Amino acid sequence: MTYLKPGKLCFLLVVPCVWMASRRRPKSKRNLAIAAACLIYALVVMQGTVLIQVRLFDYVDRREVAPANRLPNSFPAGESEQERVTFNPNVVYITMRSKRIKPANIRGTVRPKLRKKWTAKRAQTMRDSDPGPFKSQGSQSIDHRLRGTENATRLHATLARAKVERRVESFHRAGERRSIQAENQNTGSNIRIYSDSAPPWLSRQDINAMRFLADSSIAQIHKVPQNGRRSLYLLEGVAGEQQSLNPSPRDLSKAPGCRQPCGVLKSPVDVSEVFAFHLDRILGLNRSLPAVVRRVHFVRDGLPRPVILWDDSLQMADNDTQSTVKLDWMSYQQLLKWKCWVHGKVPKPDWRCTDIHHYEWCKLALFDFLLQVYNRLDRNCCGFRPRKEDTCAQNGLKMKCDNQDNISLFHILYRDRDPRHLVFIDNKGFFDRNEDNLNFKVLQGITEFPESAISILKNGLLRERLLQSLFLDQLYWESQGGRRGIEKLIDVIERRATIFLTYINAHGLKVLPMNE
Repeated sequence: MTYLKPGKLCFLLVVPCVWMASRRRPKSKRNLAIAAACLIYALVVMQGTVLIQVRLFDYVDRREVAPANRLPNSFPAGESEQERVTFNPNVVYITMRSKRIKPANIRGTVRPKLRKKWTAKRAQTMRDSDPGPFKSQGSQSIDHRLRGTENATRLHATLARAKVERRVESFHRAGERRSIQAENQNTGSNIRIYSDSAPPWLSRQDINAMRFLADSSIAQIHKVPQNGRRSLYLLEGVAGEQQSLNPSPRDLSKAPGCRQPCGVLKSPVDVSEVFAFHLDRILGLNRSLPAVVRRVHFVRDGLPRPVILWDDSLQMADNDTQSTVKLDWMSYQQLLKWKCWVHGKVPKPDWRCTDIHHYEWCKLALFDFLLQVYNRLDRNCCGFRPRKEDTCAQNGLKMKCDNQDNISLFHILYRDRDPRHLVFIDNKGFFDRNEDNLNFKVLQGITEFPESAISILKNGLLRERLLQSLFLDQLYWESQGGRRGIEKLIDVIERRATIFLTYINAHGLKVLPMNE
């Protein structure tokens, strides 16, 4: 079927319109209406044909030039492709092409190296490529000389096993070095002294010892076994880092295996020994060893632990009581009765006095009562009601209180150059014991107490000095919950001090200067 072109169709419509509008035809209303309709129809047909052609040509050009940039189909399912195409001239199609941007080339950027795992295949490759001593003079490897024999297989296995063992050994050594290096990283001193000088009750040797225990690098760790007791772990410092810890060379802690000063690493439950050290210095007793809290990274739990200065000049007896002098409760009461070595008076032989001065027992009783330390004078817990967690309750020692006279004293130690004065060790205190369950047995037989310590308990300076002294040890301060936690501990000591002063007044006990 033949269709007329748009141009011919318009010409056939325009010619009748012109003929009807000419003078040859009568100008009736009917003829004018027909001519106007034909003219309007011709104009509409021409305009629509032109727009359709232009739109089709534009659509075909876009498909041929950029077929990949068409908009995705968003028409409902079931419509044909012809029905999806719209030629509404009011619709504008916009296509945006994303431009790929190269990353900036940053100078100095180093790509991390990828570490490959050591495998048997890699060991085999390294062994095969190792020219080593296994090359013959003719540049032939030992594989060519021993190929096809069992010796070659055994040799390869031996070499591979030796290389793997050396690799593992070097890995363990590197791990130990890294742990010690992490421990020795100095991020600032844990002993905080912001004023020009330290508190007056702490000597220069005490400050040096505290800084050594808290900040010194660890060179080695020594395990010292003890008969029937837990082994001691000693942290040996690096040579040249520590200052003079004590005025005498004998005070340097030369423990078995230690060539430099050492510190005893204890359990986190013994952290109260740090509080005991500061209380000892504030009361003017000066009988305990310096102690700080330190975080040791090679321990699994990573908790802060107390570290006590090790003193090799202590006369450590290898016995069950861990004492230099073996005493039971009856002999101890006899010593208190005779007041050995008071005012320089030499005791009689029948008194059976030891080399320890009488005033030392008075200081020890005061110290143990404030901290409720029972493992020296009352190891069987005969003077109070023990808890299930106490050592005496776990070992069944409470049942042996019927015959208290034969109960031995523990941890009675003194230095070999100074047998007159005691040294307080294992000063683990208990702050959770109620006032109605205090152990007054440690005060039994004592009739005098040091004046310097009693004056501090009376004048109300104990709280202020304890806060000032304990603030020096940063890790201990933080481990106890800051000032709020420290003040709770001081509240316990102050209540016990009030009870102790009441006990002195009630029994008419003496207060004497004991700076012999």
